[in-house]
Amino acid sequence: MYINVPEVKVPRVVIIGCGFGGLELVKQLSKIEVQIVLIDKNNYHTFQPLLYQVSTAGLEADSIAYPIRKIFKGQKNFHFRMGEVQQLVSEENKLITSIGEIKYDYLIIATGSTTNYFGIKDFEEHAMPMKSVTEALDLRSLILQNFEKALLIKDLHEQEALMTFAVVGGGPTGVELAGALCELKKHVLPNDYPELDFRKMRVVLIENGGELLQAMNEINRKRANTYLDELGCEVWLNTGVAKYDGSVVEMKSGKQLLTSGLIWAAGIKAVLIDGLNKESINARGRIIIDDYCKVKSYENIFAIGDAACMVQEKFRNGHPQIAPVAIQQAQLVASNLKKSLKQCAPDKFSYFDKGTMATVGRNRAVVEVGNFTFGRFFGWLAWMGLHLMLLVGFRNRVVVFINWVWSYINYDRNIRLIIRPFKKGG
Repeated sequence: MYINVPEVKVPRVVIIGCGFGGLELVKQLSKIEVQIVLIDKNNYHTFQPLLYQVSTAGLEADSIAYPIRKIFKGQKNFHFRMGEVQQLVSEENKLITSIGEIKYDYLIIATGSTTNYFGIKDFEEHAMPMKSVTEALDLRSLILQNFEKALLIKDLHEQEALMTFAVVGGGPTGVELAGALCELKKHVLPNDYPELDFRKMRVVLIENGGELLQAMNEINRKRANTYLDELGCEVWLNTGVAKYDGSVVEMKSGKQLLTSGLIWAAGIKAVLIDGLNKESINARGRIIIDDYCKVKSYENIFAIGDAACMVQEKFRNGHPQIAPVAIQQAQLVASNLKKSLKQCAPDKFSYFDKGTMATVGRNRAVVEVGNFTFGRFFGWLAWMGLHLMLLVGFRNRVVVFINWVWSYINYDRNIRLIIRPFKKGG
């Protein structure tokens, strides 16, 4: 059974995934004479940089998610189908999905990434990931449920475990999440649970390497450490994790930490599709692409974003798995498809680094653009401004802005709701 999509006389471009890359690609192809078919397992686009705020009750999920059909309302060459891709049959230019089969003239893989546990089964089973809206809502429920349970328990060790949160991974996600948890401890949760002694609540950021935010320069790495220290976060550097049974995490050194809330922010891996040739996948599990984003061994299949790896002189291990790379690669692929239809020579990809940033709680952020760095309040303002601008939809921008202003004035987070109780393994 084939997916019901109109048959037309123009090339069909099938895009898998509506992350930052897929979203940008559809926009760029809007005025090109092709038929676009976007396939995604969700019917919404997620603004992943703000997932940590959903998980810490700062924003509601619908503030950072936007319906795909609404984004492209009125775009005549666009069709969306909700489903999961099961297999690629490249010799027939065909995809097999959960909703049927579909033929393509050009295929763009923009499947993004998912949590990488590096084969450690303990953490895959017991730790909390945060790569989707569903996982962020689960984490929010777990945090609040832990405090509800802590009120009922007399055993001090068990109570401390419920009030201790360990974040594994010192990249931007881990740093931002640790800062948000510290702000919950300082400004919000003591008002909700006055019977608990919040001196027992601990936020521990565990990093295997010697520094946080390793992709940033030394000044900002030190700033991040300073900001977390000011917020009361314990930063454990050069500390690798070995085991976790849901209540005790053991380090490689033998050191142990009692915690019922371990959050995994230590790594990501590409989401691949079955049917790709083995020679198209590198040792790190990413799809090998050339300077034109074309997948190795294929002529009409492209890959962009987190799932793809393009080796260039400045990026021997591929480009960083961040949104700007996906967006710029999407722009290149769209431009080259247009040139291909006109039988013009394609352009090579050249990444323009616009800078990086991370927030570490209220009035604290680190920003670097080229050799220029700044932090504190002005860094925080820059971080907020950029993220507001990048959000999809005017309504989402307004809602997020109002939430941020309210939280800033009142030191409060209104969305402390256990909508659906979370149970590990269930």
